[in-house]
Amino acid sequence: MIQIEKILDYAIEHDASDIHFICGNKPMLRIIRDLVPVEGSEELLPEDMNEIYDYLVKGNLDKDSVYTKTKKLDTSLEYGGKRFRVNISSGEDIPLFTLRIIKNELPKFEDLGVPDIVRRMTFQPQGLMLVTGKTNSGKTTTLNALINEINETQNKKILTLESPVEYKHHSKKSIIVQKEVGIGGDSLCYSDGVKNSLREDCDIVVVGEIRDRETMDAAIETAEAGHLVIGTLHTKSCAETIDRMINFYDIKDQQTVKYLIASLLKLVISQRLLKGTDGKLVLVPEVMVVDNIVAGLIRKDKISVSEIEDAIQSNLEKGSIGLINSIAELFVDDKITLEQAKAQIEEKNIETLNRTIMQLRIKKNK
Repeated sequence: MIQIEKILDYAIEHDASDIHFICGNKPMLRIIRDLVPVEGSEELLPEDMNEIYDYLVKGNLDKDSVYTKTKKLDTSLEYGGKRFRVNISSGEDIPLFTLRIIKNELPKFEDLGVPDIVRRMTFQPQGLMLVTGKTNSGKTTTLNALINEINETQNKKILTLESPVEYKHHSKKSIIVQKEVGIGGDSLCYSDGVKNSLREDCDIVVVGEIRDRETMDAAIETAEAGHLVIGTLHTKSCAETIDRMINFYDIKDQQTVKYLIASLLKLVISQRLLKGTDGKLVLVPEVMVVDNIVAGLIRKDKISVSEIEDAIQSNLEKGSIGLINSIAELFVDDKITLEQAKAQIEEKNIETLNRTIMQLRIKKNK
């Protein structure tokens, strides 16, 4: 019999970020990017997987029905004073599980390495802000740190839509309403939750994930109606984010959407996490503040990734931060290695990276 709670305790004690239960493997922990087996554990058998399933689903018929029909389920667990984000999927018709451990206390915004322009942009009365990056790039942490910062400094009504709710916020200077998205939750889908927010007298709507046209439509409509919408997208750069937003739409609708995005989008932060020279994770941010130049590029018939990247690089005085600048600064500050820095960019940009590193060193030595 598998001792599930003993494994959960072990993961918490060793400050793991994730726990993986996969049939035929030992339970594995993700600790600062490395996969480490749980000490003293045995390889998981099919009956172990069924036992873990019963422990996580807890007889909830709605959740069981979702998994039975779709072979996937997102849910949450509370144990040992911690919250876990749970994903259940299927492999060879056997359930497998990925648990993300949610830290009880959010790191302070200033300790994350997120540029201050992102915080300042939350004072915009309306528009669209996006936090982007690949899976495990710290988007959720950044998003919730932003919510907490607004909660402590602004008098707003904030509505969050999440699948599932991870960090539990308590109203401070602002009012916070958190809704879980999905069958058996507070809203069936993100688009429904965003649309209904128009009737809930919200100042800020936080969308846990914009994954389809319907949610993007609702986010744009809400921003147009005079609200600030903060959302996330799974994209690897600011320029790719623009491309993804437009490609949610049919070609015949794209020109109209470009004009809407150009007028409503205020800022995009695209982030990555690297294992730093001190063994801890370090954030690599790219920030695009949407000014008249960027808005003009968005409205063009053909989106040019290189033109957007050049616009970011030339807009530093307004708060934009190019990826190469971020990487160069982290290297000069001895937070990442030169090999890591070069691995984050295309070969054609290596010379630009070297030149930026030299300029930063000269500036710091003055």
